[in-house]
Amino acid sequence: MKALLKRPLGTSDLQITQVGFGAWAIGGGGWAYGWGSQDDADSIAAIRHAVNRGINWIDTAAIYGLGHSEEVVGRALREIPAVERPYVFTKGGMVPDPSRPFEEPQRNLRPESIQKEVETSLRRLGVERIDLYQFHWPDGLGTPVEESWGEMSRLIREGKVRAGGVSNFDVGLLDRAEHVRHVDSLQPPFSLIRRQAAGDVIPWSAANGT
Repeated sequence: MKALLKRPLGTSDLQITQVGFGAWAIGGGGWAYGWGSQDDADSIAAIRHAVNRGINWIDTAAIYGLGHSEEVVGRALREIPAVERPYVFTKGGMVPDPSRPFEEPQRNLRPESIQKEVETSLRRLGVERIDLYQFHWPDGLGTPVEESWGEMSRLIREGKVRAGGVSNFDVGLLDRAEHVRHVDSLQPPFSLIRRQAAGDVIPWSAANGT
């Protein structure tokens, strides 16, 4: 089997395959953006197959299945020998109301909320460090991005997070975050239909080593 091509994740020390394993769907149903019922055993088998084919990273998020996706990823990791385990990428900042799982989650990037989410994700995933932690969406509560990104920097210094990134940020927020600490990754919406990122945040990333 031909090895999958790898490329550096920005200026971080992570070398990732050009294709990864997206774990949104395996979170199952029962929440606002769920894909419906999933079989956990099938999900774990799919992760193992992806790793066996050479994929070396999994992308999940705390909000996927209200934490269930992270739990399934954690179970899969325990079945994979340590030397074969993929990088684990997860996201935070979308905080649901457990009593209203089908309502829009709160976009909360307050430092204390970020810290709590990271600790919970570490526990669900069964890892000591998250290889890439991303803010899922910009804050919706008025928290300055400098405070949020400062917390990311602290988590990296503490060794709980290896690299820090963002998702769905615009150039203005990226500039402000970059002044606090380098933004290691950006995950924007981009497809044949949605092309806006090609004219703003992708050039920003190329210019800033993200």
